[in-house]
Amino acid sequence: MFKKLLIANRGEIAIRILRACKELGIKTVAVHSLIDASLMHVKFADESICIGPNSSAQSYLNISSILSAAEVTGAEAIHPGVGFLSENAHFARMVSEHNITFIGPSPYHLTMMGDKVIAKKTMQNLGLPVVNGSDGALDDIEIALRNAENIGYPVILKASLGGGGKGMKVSNNPEELQLNFKLAKSEAKINFGSDAIYLEKYLTNPKHIEIQIICDNYGHVLFLGERECSIQRNNQKLMEESPSTVLNEEQRYHIGEIIVKAFRQLGYSGVATIEFLYDNGQFFFMEVNPRLQVEHSVTEQTTGIDIVKEQIKIAAGEELSIHQSDIKIKGHAIEFRINAEDSKTFMPCPGKIEELYFPGGNGIRVDSHIYRNYVVPQYYDSLLAKIIVYANTREECLKKAAYALDELVIDGVNTTTELHKKLIKEQDIIDGNFDIHWLVRNIDRL
Repeated sequence: MFKKLLIANRGEIAIRILRACKELGIKTVAVHSLIDASLMHVKFADESICIGPNSSAQSYLNISSILSAAEVTGAEAIHPGVGFLSENAHFARMVSEHNITFIGPSPYHLTMMGDKVIAKKTMQNLGLPVVNGSDGALDDIEIALRNAENIGYPVILKASLGGGGKGMKVSNNPEELQLNFKLAKSEAKINFGSDAIYLEKYLTNPKHIEIQIICDNYGHVLFLGERECSIQRNNQKLMEESPSTVLNEEQRYHIGEIIVKAFRQLGYSGVATIEFLYDNGQFFFMEVNPRLQVEHSVTEQTTGIDIVKEQIKIAAGEELSIHQSDIKIKGHAIEFRINAEDSKTFMPCPGKIEELYFPGGNGIRVDSHIYRNYVVPQYYDSLLAKIIVYANTREECLKKAAYALDELVIDGVNTTTELHKKLIKEQDIIDGNFDIHWLVRNIDRL
């Protein structure tokens, strides 16, 4: 096992990784930007180093500064957390070249999964169901128009190197496609450094269901069930739960077996989330997130598996100590993302937290990095806390969520708490009758 690990991230995920390291007896190094010097994980880590100014580009995305910090402190491993450099194949390669272990998959797999066109082709060849679309990236509008005619409108353009819902454009007819083609290529170039885009059939009322897996270096692949992530806006998740209300045991384990077989053939190592659109009883592959996910917490609650600890142990060369037969999905968990945003406009709301009180009680978990008088900066993601509620049934879970959200107090900045309070009272949410467009259709009313 590693003696010292550097956490190349910030916020609640940095705290989560630090706690896992403490349980494993690993000393920690926290890196931080200038404005983040007072973050909790910086105070709790064994060592801390400032790696740059406030902007992400000069700090949390500054590969040379992070590697220098690792070398100076003698860190044997680097955990990239989520976002920032967690899916950066170049960073993973540089870490390895400095004889430091990258907590994540190989640069080869990161490169493969980072290009959505290559990832889709690879998964299709390995037996995963995919949505109908173009055969590779599109450079010519005429080819895009022919593809759309063959597939049938509506269609969606996506950035080949995209993620986080950025750069997606839906077209309902040829005129819209001609307009969106240039816009999609331009946005892809600005956001991802490449204007490569591809086209897919746009499913009008699908659910977003993702599958969590863990793979070691010895050919063992574990399937930890699914998460339902359909409550989202601008392709950004707000609320996640496990298990999904629409899958039965047969469907769950059928898709799980396909994924396990595919990733065993890939020789993949580490944790991953395979994201699907689910429509009319069918799965359609979207992408692989070859890293830890923000919403891993709900899977931990329903399986009892500490995903972060397993991720670190795998990177240290250990064999998985659990088998598929050991994994039982029990109860129900729902995660609420509490963001420093206006509940109506979703505009970020930086500022000072004047008062703070987190809910508690049996089955209530709070993952957060904030504290009273903490100043929410304008430079980073707006996530303040994750309220994870667990109970024996979904009905009980929603009841617990109601009092947990009522108990939550964050004064000084606007948050999405009030929106979550309204969501759990909606009959469609109670019944599980919602898709990825539900919030967009109902946000004005809410």
